[in-house]
Formats: sequence, C-alpha cells, structure tokens
Amino acid sequence: MLDDTLKTQLKAYLERLQRPVELVATLDNSATSQELRELLEDIRAQSDKITVVEKNDAAVRAPSFLITNPGTDSGVRFAGVPLGHEFTSLVLALLQVGGHPSKEAADLLEQVKGLDGDFHFETYYSLTCHNCPDVVQALNLMAVLNPRITHTAIDGGVFQQEITDREIMGVPTIFLNGERFGQGRMELAEVVAKIDKGAGVRDAAKLNAKDAFDVLIVGGGPAGAAAAVYAARKGIRTGVAAERFGGQVLDTVDIENFISVSKTDGPSFASALERHVRDYEVDIMNLQRATALKPAATEGGLVEITLDNGATLRSKTVILSTGARWRNMNVPGEDQYRTKGVTYCPHCDGPLFKGKRVAVIGGGNSGIEAAIDLAGVVAHVTVLEFAGELKADAVLQRKLKTLPNVDVILNAQTTEVNGDGSRVTGLTYKDRTSDETKQVALEGIFVQIGLLPNTDWLKGTVELSKFGEIVVDAHGRTNVPGVFAAGDCTTVPYKQIIIAAGDGAKAALSAFDHLIRSSVPA
Repeated sequence: MLDDTLKTQLKAYLERLQRPVELVATLDNSATSQELRELLEDIRAQSDKITVVEKNDAAVRAPSFLITNPGTDSGVRFAGVPLGHEFTSLVLALLQVGGHPSKEAADLLEQVKGLDGDFHFETYYSLTCHNCPDVVQALNLMAVLNPRITHTAIDGGVFQQEITDREIMGVPTIFLNGERFGQGRMELAEVVAKIDKGAGVRDAAKLNAKDAFDVLIVGGGPAGAAAAVYAARKGIRTGVAAERFGGQVLDTVDIENFISVSKTDGPSFASALERHVRDYEVDIMNLQRATALKPAATEGGLVEITLDNGATLRSKTVILSTGARWRNMNVPGEDQYRTKGVTYCPHCDGPLFKGKRVAVIGGGNSGIEAAIDLAGVVAHVTVLEFAGELKADAVLQRKLKTLPNVDVILNAQTTEVNGDGSRVTGLTYKDRTSDETKQVALEGIFVQIGLLPNTDWLKGTVELSKFGEIVVDAHGRTNVPGVFAAGDCTTVPYKQIIIAAGDGAKAALSAFDHLIRSSVPA
C-alpha cells in the first residue's frame, strides 16, 4: 500500500511513540476494506509499539478503524482509507494517541480538557481537499485530550450513500451529536470557541486589558504577515488581529509564482508565514474579526479597533490588511443553495460531484483551471463566461479544448440558480447577444468570478473606491491619519501574493516613519 519512501518516513515518526497503540479495524468484503487492511499492516510493520486487531462484528461503519490504546475503547476513528491529504492526519493521530504532545498552545489544550459535555463529532472529507486536514486534525486532538469527545473522520468518496442521505454538497462538513455543526476550514481554537459558550466573554476581557500597540495590523494574510515582521524588526510593540491567520492563501491549492519558491501549496505557505511572524515578539490575536475603526480623537492619539466579540484594541498606528473573499453571483437562489450545490472550491468539493453535471461560472484563469480539474471527475462541465471571449491564459484554453466533456458558453449572464428546495437542479442564464433566456440542467455550480475586498466594516470611516477597495497612496497611507493599508483590500493593481507581501512591508515602514515623526504621548 505505502511506497518505500513513505514507509521510511512513517517509521521515523513512529519512533516518537511513548506508549502502545492499537488499531482496531472493522472490515467487510469490499475492495476498500482490502486496501485498508494492507495500509494497517504497513503501519504495524513500522513500529513494535503498534498492534492491529479486527472486530468485524462491531456496530460501526465498515471499513473503518479506531486508533486507541490497548485496554481502552476511546480514541480516533477513520472511516475509509486516509491517504491523500489525510495521510498527515493519520500520522498525527497515531502520534497523539501514542503520547506525543501537541504543539498547540497550553491554555487551549487545557480548555479542551475542561469542556463539560458529551460531544460526538463526525467529519466528512475528500482525499483531494486541502482544507479538510485542519478540521480532521483539530477534532482528532480533541478526542485524544477529552474522553467525553469522540470523532469519526469519514471519506465521502467511500460512503456515498451517507453523502446523499445527509445532503452533503461540500467538504469538510461537520456534524455534532447528529446535527450539522459547520462546513469549511476550522481551526482548533475556532471549534472550541463555538462549543465553549463562555469563551467569547473571557476572550474579550483579555483583549480589552491589553496595552496600546505601536502598530496594530488587522488581517493575517501575506500583507499582514509581512507588515508584522517589518514592524517587529523595528523593535516596536506590534500586534496582529486576524480572523484566520493566512487569509485567502489558505484556500489556494498550488502556488508557483512566489519568486524563489518553485512550488508550494496555500496551507503550507500560510504556516510558513505564521512561523516567520512568531520568530518575533508579535502579539497574534487569531479568530478576531474587526467590526469598526474609530480614528484618533486628537493628532497623535490612539486609533481604536472594535472586534466582533465587543473588545476594543488601541494603537498609535493601524495597518489594514483584511484581504478579499470570493465574489458572489448575487442572483436568486445562490444563497438558498450555497453548500447545496453552489460551491467555490473545485479542489475540495469536486469529488462529491463524481459522475454528475456541473457548471463553472467564470472564464478567467481560476475558472478554466477549475473546469480542467473537474473534467477528470464529473460527467460534464459547462463553462459560462459573461464576456465574448475567455480571459484565461492561452495555455489553459488549449488544454480546455482537448477535453471532450467540457462545453463553453460565451456572452452568458447567469440570472438564477434553480433547485428543488434541497439541492441545485440547474441554472438560468441570459444570452447577451440575443437576450434569450436559457436553462442548463446540472447538479453543481462552481463560482469562480474573482474576489471582493473585506472592507464593508470601514464604510464611512476610511475612503473606499467604487469597488470597495481602500484608497491608498504610494506609501500605503489612507485618508485617516495613522491608518495604513496593504494587500488585496486596497486599490493597488494586480492582486498577487508577492505584491501583497511587498505592500505589507511598505505599509509597516510607512507606519514606523509616521511614529518617529509624530508627537505621540507615552
């Protein structure tokens, strides 16, 4: 099952096991069960601390296996064969059940251990989903730390009937005690905050008590991370308040245009950003969404940032690097059928539409890349482009033309998402050359029409362009004294990771220049 390279790497990791681990398999006669049996035997062969037993009469999903300690019946369960992106989740689960400590913050680990209640989680993932491992690993760790928490990670490609019965149209999808809990990427702290009802109040009190910063960066993407590093290197008090550190990069699969890095992926790049920032004395406040900015009352005074939990942070200067989000079609039915056929990540959700008909909205690079990827999984892809020609790079268009199960419709304005009340059944579009209304029958719609800046909360405070972007000058300054901005949320042309990082550095240098030139009270 595992190649020699993976076996060697796995053997090295398993040397860190501090106590015995038992893999309890429940198998049937399927080919997938045979694959799982081979995988478990490969794992067992890499460490004398691991044993494998079969309990095929257990009242659990088959094929599945429990990672536990001998003599106990709690632990982490995988339903399916966790390879692909989930192989890392499997290795981490083996190590944590085997006593290897987690690198999460100590106070967060204690919070998990102290959760009061019985929490039974189920997560549906796909092996091609780059967002799923974060969720699986977070819930696995919770199950290891707290005996009243269980977690089963389920490969949606193996348990297709469950996908249908539970009307799952996107991954990761999480159920808690049988009820839908969440969908999309979630970190450990985010999950804990959602089930620990008193966490928000405690967190707000801690944030309110913080001293004023010299530079407060709002947003933790490439621009925010670069700003944090450059500010901290000046020796000034630096803070980062981010809804999720890494930002939109976390939703990016392959990155091949960040100079000096031939190829990486979004989650790996985001992790590298955070590690670099943590090399310095930067106060990172994650899972914090800004809701309001209050300019300084007097020249040289403090700018205030209000957060979603009611807390207020104060700083001598502020750098806004809130990035952007997927642009919606803003047509009837889109909101109703979001996660029920309308989705925004072909890499994550594509496998859920195996053998089905889908549409890709948008003919730029993202749209055509999505169509190419989906064509290998789904029955048919229809690309709808508003303009009279595709905007994607020529190399992508040439590849698209070689695919027999892809159609392209130009001059197509999507006007409505159609459904039966529970899931997508098609879409309606207008032919812009004839004004004729037409319909396409399908089961999934992948929206790839660009990004919108995360600046709604700044309206009336900071000058915005007609597109909602923060207006900045060549130094990253806004129209509000002491407030700077960088990255995809600004008017800078060309929204690229490398450009955002450079603008973040520039904004930090500008903020530092502002500090040394201003008369700011101690």
